[in-house]
Amino acid sequence: MQFGTTTIESVAGNIVTMEFDAIVNAANSSLLGGGGVDGAIHRAAGPDLVHECRLLGGCKTGQAKVTRGYRLPAKWIIHTVGPVWRGGTNGEPEQLADCYRNSLACAVEKRARSVGIPAISTGIYGYPLDAAANTAVETISAYVKDNPDAFDRIALVCFDDNATRAFDAALEVN
Repeated sequence: MQFGTTTIESVAGNIVTMEFDAIVNAANSSLLGGGGVDGAIHRAAGPDLVHECRLLGGCKTGQAKVTRGYRLPAKWIIHTVGPVWRGGTNGEPEQLADCYRNSLACAVEKRARSVGIPAISTGIYGYPLDAAANTAVETISAYVKDNPDAFDRIALVCFDDNATRAFDAALEVN
């Protein structure tokens, strides 16, 4: 999908090895590491990341905070806390959209022209993959339309074939 100079695409792979100015971490509220993509990012970035995260004082659902990338190819890590799925009637779609909006705002602040974003909240937080993909693509597309010169590339980094199919389908519809 192309908006002006910005390409929005899904890519399969490991976000910690990919070349982006910034990557988004689907973090927990402590920002001190956990499972899934959060744990992988912390392991790959090295011990200095957890030290910097301690200084941030945690993060609330929907918000985003930035650290350096340390040992990652990315210069910046944008940590955001996605919602835990509780059926979809407890503000989860709005909170997930906030994750994407606030993460992109942090990327703009750091002048990151390329951003890799995982499927936020779709792991242990249980957000249904198709719904999450649609929210992600709708929110990112709207942000890019409002900020047409902010990015060159936004990649939705998919951890498996199911995620790739869901994000490809969402990109086709939007």
